[in-house]
Amino acid sequence: MKKSQEPFNLLRIDHLSLGLSDKHHPDRLVNDFNLKLDPGETVGLVGESGSGKTITALSILKLLPENIKILSGSILLGSEGTNIDLTILQDKEIRKIRGRRIGMIFQEPFSSLNPVITCGKQVMEAILTHRKVNRSEARMKVMDLFTEVRLPDPVLVFDKYPHQLSGGQVQRVMIAMAISCEPDVLIADEPTTALDVTVQKSIIDLLRQIQSDRRMSILFISHDLGVIKMISDRILVMYRGELVETGYSDKIYLAPEHPYTRGLIACRPRPGTKLQRLPSVREFLNPNEIQEYPTSVSHMVRLKPDYDHEPIMKVTSINVDYPVRYNILGIASRFIHAVDKISFEVYRNETLGIIGESGSGKSTLGRSIVRLNRSSSGIIIYKGMSLAEIHGRALKQFRQQVQIIFQDPYSSLNPKQKIGDMLSEVMKVHNICRSSRERKARVYELLEQIKLDRYAFEKYPHEFSGGQRQRIGIARALAVRPEFIICDESVSGLDVSIQADVLNLLNDLKEEYGLTYIFISHDLPVVKYMSDRILVLKEGRMIEEGTAEKIFSTPQSAYTSELLSAIP
Repeated sequence: MKKSQEPFNLLRIDHLSLGLSDKHHPDRLVNDFNLKLDPGETVGLVGESGSGKTITALSILKLLPENIKILSGSILLGSEGTNIDLTILQDKEIRKIRGRRIGMIFQEPFSSLNPVITCGKQVMEAILTHRKVNRSEARMKVMDLFTEVRLPDPVLVFDKYPHQLSGGQVQRVMIAMAISCEPDVLIADEPTTALDVTVQKSIIDLLRQIQSDRRMSILFISHDLGVIKMISDRILVMYRGELVETGYSDKIYLAPEHPYTRGLIACRPRPGTKLQRLPSVREFLNPNEIQEYPTSVSHMVRLKPDYDHEPIMKVTSINVDYPVRYNILGIASRFIHAVDKISFEVYRNETLGIIGESGSGKSTLGRSIVRLNRSSSGIIIYKGMSLAEIHGRALKQFRQQVQIIFQDPYSSLNPKQKIGDMLSEVMKVHNICRSSRERKARVYELLEQIKLDRYAFEKYPHEFSGGQRQRIGIARALAVRPEFIICDESVSGLDVSIQADVLNLLNDLKEEYGLTYIFISHDLPVVKYMSDRILVLKEGRMIEEGTAEKIFSTPQSAYTSELLSAIP
């Protein structure tokens, strides 16, 4: 331990550098990082995947992977007149700091909680580890924490497992665990990524309230500058392991100085404008690539929907029910109406956006259209053909024409299959191309279209980033030359710059092939940017329908207004 009389910062990081412990890879992952966090202050740390945000946060609690080590610098945890250098603490000493003085909300709440232990017991375990209380007192403390983080029915949640809760509820359990021992510093690593805008806003409001009540300091990490601005007093911008800009939130957001910061702000779709194309971060880092894009809808030159002819798809009163209770004979006695009497039409070359919170039925509806979910009732007509009546060869032909890009690029690709084989296989199943040589040439063409090099042909999914995997998911959908694609949260959780590239790619492909899209997302600015018309869903029902401009400018329902007000 170091004792000093230096000015009191609750957390101070001086000249921190992190690198691989492998001598053959001397490159630094984080270089000369500096941070000061005062009592009661919130500092936002923003940057894309690979910028070094998370490993910097993990280094504070000495949770770095074995192949990454601290090369230089100090991490000082302060109190009045005393600083503890966390980098020199032994495992036994740092364990006393974790949870007790520094709490952490990890990026993936479902993978951070033990799936076979109830939520209440997991929070109890953290309390019993750091505080001298009995089990009865710990249980009461958990109930108080669940109430504080606004979980519905704390007694019921205590005995539930993580998989039985929604994403927002699991995140609240993680927050309860992180603050259970009343830490001085809370590290929140991407706590709102991939959450609905309303849940995201409620989590941020909750953290603000907890901070106010407890006089706690927060290090808030995100790839979204809009979210960072909602909660942070100061912002630090990281790019490839380097701090490129620091300052107060308003200054960073309204008058960014570094090209990278300007790029992060510019590439995010905004509800008030609709660009023909989204700029990318690399254009700001390379000024010669910057292009001027029209900002007015009247200047848009996108492919226009064909409203003069019959719709390519017509959905009438579709219902999807899931059994949740069975009687003694094993017959379903209670159902959840995931999709409840929804009707709509999709016209050729149109992008129909579908928005709503988690559990609203968006993905269930999309999967029902391609018959991955069986609808309970209703009619789906595609190009004059009822999907309930097609089987065998006709169903195979339909699935060639109507493809889906799945939400999770990590679990939707076969980890044991090379990308080239994966793309070739779907073409072989649908008799696309006459020979393996033609299919291979077609795969190279697809890789070029999604901006991946030819070497991707021989690689496995784990060798790609999240954005690259999502591009491969798009290539797999395009491989069979479809006319209609359902994009199910296809840019959810991606960095804003990668998201911009994927959205531009989808629009380019629509122009080139005359595609029709159903675009499902909880990210409202993204849906507005992509869509011609929008459906708003809530609890399986359609609340509102209209053009993208009308939905955003003059919403007709209180629910839609609530969604729009939660946009960062």
